[in-house]
Amino acid sequence: MISVYLVDDHRMFLSGLEKELGERFAIVGASTTVDEAVEGILATSPDVVLLDVHLPNGGGRAIMDRIGDQRPDTTFLALSVSDAPQDVIALIRSGARGYVTKTIGPDDLADAIERVHGRDAVFSPRLAGFVLDAFHANEPAPVVDPDLDLLTPREVEVLRQIARGFTYKQVAHNLDVSVKTVETHMTAVLRKLRLASRNELTKWAYDRRLI
Repeated sequence: MISVYLVDDHRMFLSGLEKELGERFAIVGASTTVDEAVEGILATSPDVVLLDVHLPNGGGRAIMDRIGDQRPDTTFLALSVSDAPQDVIALIRSGARGYVTKTIGPDDLADAIERVHGRDAVFSPRLAGFVLDAFHANEPAPVVDPDLDLLTPREVEVLRQIARGFTYKQVAHNLDVSVKTVETHMTAVLRKLRLASRNELTKWAYDRRLI
C-alpha cells in the first residue's frame, strides 16, 4: 500500500483528507506547519507527500527545499486552492511531481497520488498548458518525427489530452466517446509509437511540443 503524508494548515481539511484517502492509502502522518512537516517526512519516509502551497512560516516549496535529497524516493504532489501560474511553476521547479487544485474529487485525487507514485507528472487539466509553456520557453525548436504520421487525427487528439494529464474519463467526455474507445485509441498509440507507458508518452509528446 502506498504511504502518504499530508500537509495542510487547516486541521478540518486534513481530517477530511484522512477520511477520504485512508481506505486506499497508508496515511503515515499529517502536519500543519513547515517545521512539523519536515520532521515528520524525514521520520516516516512516505512514498508520496500531499502538500499545500501556502503554510505558516513558508509553504510547500520550503518543505521540499529543506528535504532536499534526503528522501529521494519520496514524491511530492501539490494540492492547493491557488491556480496562480507563479505558484504552480515555483512548486514544479522545486521538485513537485504534480499540482492539483482543491476542487478535485476524491477519486481523481487518489488517481493523482497513484500516478505520481508511478513517476507520472500530474496536473489539473487547466494548469497543464501554461506549465508546459513555461518549461518550453527556452527549449530548442521541435524535431519533426515521422512516427507522428502513423497516427490518425483522433489518435493525436487523444494523445495530446492524455499527455496533458486528463484521465480517460475526462478525454471520453471531451471527445464525446466512450471510455472504452479512448482506451482503444491509447493502445493503438502506444503500439504505433513503440512506447510502454503513459509516462513515456507524455515525454514523447513534450519533446515534440505537441502539448
